[in-house]
Amino acid sequence: MNQIPSSSRSQPGADAAQARFAMRVAAALSEHQRGAPNPDIEARLSFAHDQALSAARSARSTPAAAPALVGSAGNSAVLGGGSDFDATPWWLRLGSLLPLALLLAGLMLIDSRYTRSQIDAAAEVDAAILADDLPPEAYRDRGFVEFLKTARP
Repeated sequence: MNQIPSSSRSQPGADAAQARFAMRVAAALSEHQRGAPNPDIEARLSFAHDQALSAARSARSTPAAAPALVGSAGNSAVLGGGSDFDATPWWLRLGSLLPLALLLAGLMLIDSRYTRSQIDAAAEVDAAILADDLPPEAYRDRGFVEFLKTARP
C-alpha cells in the first residue's frame, strides 16, 4: 500500500481524507448500534459526539493568528507571533514605515512638479500676451482664437 507523506499532502486533501474517515467510522458505529443497542455504550458515544461537536464549533469560531515578520536570518525571513511586539527591534518597526514614507515623498514630488509645470505654462502664455503687439481690446474679440490659430508672417 502506498503511503503519502504528511508533509507532501495538501491541507484540503487532508481535510477530505479526515472527512471520509469520519464518515466510515460514523457508518460503522451506526451499523453496530443497530445490531446490539447497549445503553452504556450509547451514552458514552453521545457524550463523545457532543464533545466533538463543541470542539469543532470552537475551532471554527476562533480565527487563527497570522504570523508577523520578526526579523531576518541570512536570506530568509523569520516569522513569529504578534504577541511579542516589544521584542521586535525598533529599527525593524521603523523600517516597516519606510515604504510608506517613500510613497508619500514621491506623491509630493509629483504634485510639486505638476503644479510647477502648470505655473510655467500660464507664465509663458501671459508673457506672450503681454509682449504681443495687439491692443488689449483685441483679446475681447470673438475672432481672437482664429487669430491665434493662424500663422503670422
